[in-house]
Amino acid sequence: MSQKNVLKGVFLVALGATSYGMLATFVKMAYTEGFTTAEVTTAQFILGISGILLINAFQKLKHKHNVVKATTKNIISLMLAGTSMGMTSLFYYLAVKYIPVSIGIVLLMQTVWMGVLLEMILERKLPSLQKITAVFIVLVGTLLATNIFNNDIVLDWRGIGWGVLAAASFTTTMFTANRVAVEISSAQRSLYMLLGGAVIVFSFALATQNTPFNFSIFLKWGIVLSLFGTIIPPMLMNAGFPLTGIGLGSIVSALELPVSVMMAFVLLNEKVIFLQWIGIILIILAIIIMNIKFKNG
Repeated sequence: MSQKNVLKGVFLVALGATSYGMLATFVKMAYTEGFTTAEVTTAQFILGISGILLINAFQKLKHKHNVVKATTKNIISLMLAGTSMGMTSLFYYLAVKYIPVSIGIVLLMQTVWMGVLLEMILERKLPSLQKITAVFIVLVGTLLATNIFNNDIVLDWRGIGWGVLAAASFTTTMFTANRVAVEISSAQRSLYMLLGGAVIVFSFALATQNTPFNFSIFLKWGIVLSLFGTIIPPMLMNAGFPLTGIGLGSIVSALELPVSVMMAFVLLNEKVIFLQWIGIILIILAIIIMNIKFKNG
């Protein structure tokens, strides 16, 4: 593959990761205006699904008979896989309700060691020394990035719990997203996964929304959240990853972490000390170690 295509892929993945990195700050800002988690997630998924439907319709018109149609089995499999996507959004947004965004994104990045653990269970073999080293670095980085050694900081256990659950469900999403119905278009896959996620989100909204639904969320934050959370990043990453490869793509997508922390620092005035930045750098370093191939001899 040409260097030009690889650079194009890096640019697309970087933009996608940057979009994801902005998301939690926007959610936190919506919370300050009095919107609930149910309102935020419902608006994001309804507008996200509408956007993906338009993209699918455009692709169908453009390519006409060349679009591979999803089978009933494909649809069911993708919707089931999408439930973890819905859970990730819910758990992550609930986490940042109780803890700073800069801490929430660090907890979400625990997918690095969770992915290694899940792979070990599914493949029934011990991880390589390279992966074990990366996991150790992530754990050290997490201790620093969450500022856990500062006795003046008291983190809400609810936020920690939701953050860990978000990481667990995100790990499931990553494992299933690239293995289920890969023969159909990414736009179709995104649509059915979003529909599966919507079942979870709407069920949560029905169960928890005990005040009249504030429909102004759709105009105020819904468009921004759907664009940066459910439309732009998947499209850019689906286009970029085939050009970069999984290894380089995963390294570039780690940009989500510093972008999220910077957004929280600039727009929410969250305090991020030097030691936390060291922890964030260590987590990014672990992701790089996980995905580079060392030459033997």
